Amino acid sequence: MSPAGPLLRIEQEFAYRRETVFDAWVSPELLAEWFAPPGCTLFIARLDARTGGGYHWCVRNPAFGDCWTTGVYTEVLRPERLVFTSVIADAEGFPRSASSQGHDPDWPDETTIRVIFKELAGGTLVTLEQSVSAALAQRTGAHPSWLGMLSRLSQLLENHSS
Repeated sequence: MSPAGPLLRIEQEFAYRRETVFDAWVSPELLAEWFAPPGCTLFIARLDARTGGGYHWCVRNPAFGDCWTTGVYTEVLRPERLVFTSVIADAEGFPRSASSQGHDPDWPDETTIRVIFKELAGGTLVTLEQSVSAALAQRTGAHPSWLGMLSRLSQLLENHSS
């Protein structure tokens, strides 16, 4: 991810240890509970959350239909960092163009997502960066979707710690 290129950046604090927050990003059971915008669900066809591993999943949105993506984990360093690609795909896992899948045609064929987990006193600061312009992420709904997903993650962590 080039600092000179387009970049969406979101930061959020969580009142939980970074190992706990990190694990929610790589555990299929936990990921399925929060990694979709509010009102949507995540179906995980495949998840191998290790460096060189990959995934194929679908965000099911009752209003807009299915959104399949696939990608590769280029870096998994527990509990510090996750880096993975995100490619719009079909149900079989084959890469497809954004427009062919009903998405904004300006959306890139592939983005990279980097998540940094920084230990804080009493919690964790998560910094999420995606290689797409903030303006495009806002226009397409990706930015508010990330915010909703991080809110769901916070709720999940709260429910699991009770």
